[in-house]
Amino acid sequence: MNKILILGASGFIGRSLYRELHSYFDVYGTYCSNLSEFGDNQAYFKYCVGNTLEAILEKVRPTVIISSLRGDFLKQYNTHEALCQYVSDHHNCRLLYLSSVNVFDGKLELPSYEHDKPFSESDYGKFKISIERLLLKNIPAQTTILRLPMVLGVHSPRIVQLRQAIKYHAAFEVYPNLTISLTTADKISQQVHYIISKRLDGIFHLASNDMVHHEDLFREITSKIGDKMPIFKSAFRSNDDSYLAILPKKNKLPKQYRISVAEVIDDCTLNEEIVTLKN
Repeated sequence: MNKILILGASGFIGRSLYRELHSYFDVYGTYCSNLSEFGDNQAYFKYCVGNTLEAILEKVRPTVIISSLRGDFLKQYNTHEALCQYVSDHHNCRLLYLSSVNVFDGKLELPSYEHDKPFSESDYGKFKISIERLLLKNIPAQTTILRLPMVLGVHSPRIVQLRQAIKYHAAFEVYPNLTISLTTADKISQQVHYIISKRLDGIFHLASNDMVHHEDLFREITSKIGDKMPIFKSAFRSNDDSYLAILPKKNKLPKQYRISVAEVIDDCTLNEEIVTLKN
């Protein structure tokens, strides 16, 4: 059985990964928060970026490491250098790295595919590119790069923010001329499960197979949530239509592991009556 270590298992995506995988594999995770829910769980280890991972790696001896870390860029880079060394020394171990659409935020003329050359203008995107290059240079045969688009869902940070803006009739920023692709944390977790089971490597774009304008997306989600509206504040990256979208092309997963924009929207408004009652 695969022994999996999720770095950043207390985050929005990390939690979803743990829920999906722990019934099928021997799964462990790390957390940096002080939440007692993790401290009492024997499958979780306290770890904050910048500290050494050596003791955790030696105790777990993972065959699969999933990196979903957040934090200081330099400390993250140093951590991934250490991971490269560990994976290189353990030939039965693989590393799955959660990257981002932002590796393409410097080329907005068209959507991007798996083998397009990354180019970023943001510090975040440049950092993600640096980690991708580090892994693909040092442990290419043991690395799987998973690039993610905007990740939504009922309890995703952006949908929580939208609900608060609706509730208090507050401002919510939208980009009218920006086209994006999407996914959900649950779909990512299903896809990662499949990738681990099939021992797939390379670069994957875990995104919807279609796209939507940023403003249209949040207006449609708002209309399904209820009758109230936030104050939509339009922001423009440029005067021209642009894309911050990744699409799968070469490394497409089977149909049951794909997702559409419509399915993401449905997921964001799932059990609307229950969510409304809780609020």
